[in-house]
Amino acid sequence: MPNIGALLKQEIARLSRREIRGQVQATKKASAQYRRHIAALRRQIGALERQVALLQRRVGNGASAPVPEATANLRFVAKGLKSQRARLGLSADEYARLVGVSSQSIYNWEHGHTSPRPAQIATIAQLRGMGKREARSRLEELAPKPAPRTRKSAARRARSSQ
Repeated sequence: MPNIGALLKQEIARLSRREIRGQVQATKKASAQYRRHIAALRRQIGALERQVALLQRRVGNGASAPVPEATANLRFVAKGLKSQRARLGLSADEYARLVGVSSQSIYNWEHGHTSPRPAQIATIAQLRGMGKREARSRLEELAPKPAPRTRKSAARRARSSQ
């Protein structure tokens, strides 16, 4: 007669393996799903990185963003910019402050070395209907406010003038 203890031990081991197999099967299934999901995310990241690289090359090469339809039919003529600035009676620096660029940019635009971007052309077009008084008032709005005088600065000026 076989040993009952050995039979019980074998039966318990068999049932344990069966139970473990059932539990491990669910874990393997979930793990496979996670791997597939991770692989899909990696593919998506790769595609997005390629798109970013393409867009960076376009920006780096000077290709501009699509021009809004409102500014698409505006054109820039250097001679017109120069005459507009003269009509308003503004210096290149003052006109540059109105447009929001440097005075060197205005010089380059007027001499035909470069041309403004579409957004800047739109700003220049808005300035066309402006008169001298309106241009001066807008320049005053843009001018930085002087710092309030303090007693120390007034005392220094008084000493330096003596």
